[in-house]
Amino acid sequence: MGIETEVKIRIGDAEPVCGQLLELQAAVVSVRHFEDNCLLNFPDGKLQLERCLLRIRFADGKGILTFKGAPQANGIFKTREELETGIEDGAVVLQILQRIGMLLGFRYQKYRREFLLDGVHIAVDETPIGNYVELEGSEDDIRRVAERMGIDESRFLRLSYYSLYLEYCREKQKTPEHMIF
Repeated sequence: MGIETEVKIRIGDAEPVCGQLLELQAAVVSVRHFEDNCLLNFPDGKLQLERCLLRIRFADGKGILTFKGAPQANGIFKTREELETGIEDGAVVLQILQRIGMLLGFRYQKYRREFLLDGVHIAVDETPIGNYVELEGSEDDIRRVAERMGIDESRFLRLSYYSLYLEYCREKQKTPEHMIF
């Protein structure tokens, strides 16, 4: 069982952030690539009601199946159980889950670049609703890296991309559908 601790930070242009990370000597984990994410749920919405998720991520011709448990209720960090495994054919796994009754609840896309700095996994995401940096690691390491990047804790977001998308749709008075390009 894995535990994930992370925060998101809303940013402007992604290029200066990536440049800053290289100046800080962050290791490049992955170059800019496209990701397509499908969140699945039971017809009664059980996973969403329990604040859990089941996701299939498609990236670089690979599939990743992820379960995330409900986040802990307090603090500025989002901490929760995360179980993840690579899958040979994500499209087939998606079909299997739909055939046994699961529904595609939300689909979201992004372009992502990944870095590693001082024990923190850093993702720079370009999404249809704006750009974000995601910091994942221990709370102390996240604080240290954020400080090195000049990011104040007051900017930390615990929200998922789904919640950020709903917030965006409310602000723009749009009907929520899927967060795709």
